Amino acid sequence: MNERTAQQLEVRHVERPVEARADAEGNPTTLSGYAAVFDTPATIGGVQPFVEVIDRGAFDSALADDVRVLFNHDPNLLIGRTKSGTASISVDQYGLRYDVTPPDTQVGRDVMALVGRGDVDGSSFGFRVLEDRWTEGQTADDLPVRHIQRVALYDVSPVTSPAYIETSVEARAEAETITVAAIARREAKRDQLAETDRRRHRVAHNIATSY
Repeated sequence: MNERTAQQLEVRHVERPVEARADAEGNPTTLSGYAAVFDTPATIGGVQPFVEVIDRGAFDSALADDVRVLFNHDPNLLIGRTKSGTASISVDQYGLRYDVTPPDTQVGRDVMALVGRGDVDGSSFGFRVLEDRWTEGQTADDLPVRHIQRVALYDVSPVTSPAYIETSVEARAEAETITVAAIARREAKRDQLAETDRRRHRVAHNIATSY
């Protein structure tokens, strides 16, 4: 990953428990979870907040990518990879799902144990936006809305702190641009209405004083 791509990398999360599946002997062998959900508005806070929605179809072109399953997005804690067949990703009516068979290593055993104890609170995914669409909020208090339409997917991760969010500088800048433009348009409309009101009052005053 080059420096430019790294700067565009974003992370989102889902607070939904990761599930452990057992084999015929009752031993947990597979982890499953959702790294993203569709059509669910989420507020991305920070210096320039905005609302974000992941559109259906956002991951369609990424399903054939070589996606890694990491623990807490740490590249040193690899627990599966689609290229090797130890992990798979898919989409359904709910969102982006992953299934992974962790290795029989210290990391793999630790992750399985943490999931089994309920210590893992959710999942998230690392991605770069390839296509998105921005719209203004409907009122002065509404935040701009970003629809993610297509992404490059780098990893999915069961995580212990699903509240963690990282977004790109470009997304923040676009949110600020839309917010500033929306404010300018509302102020221009307000000024126009005020001027129209003043003209109406002047006309009424002129008519009243002409008699």
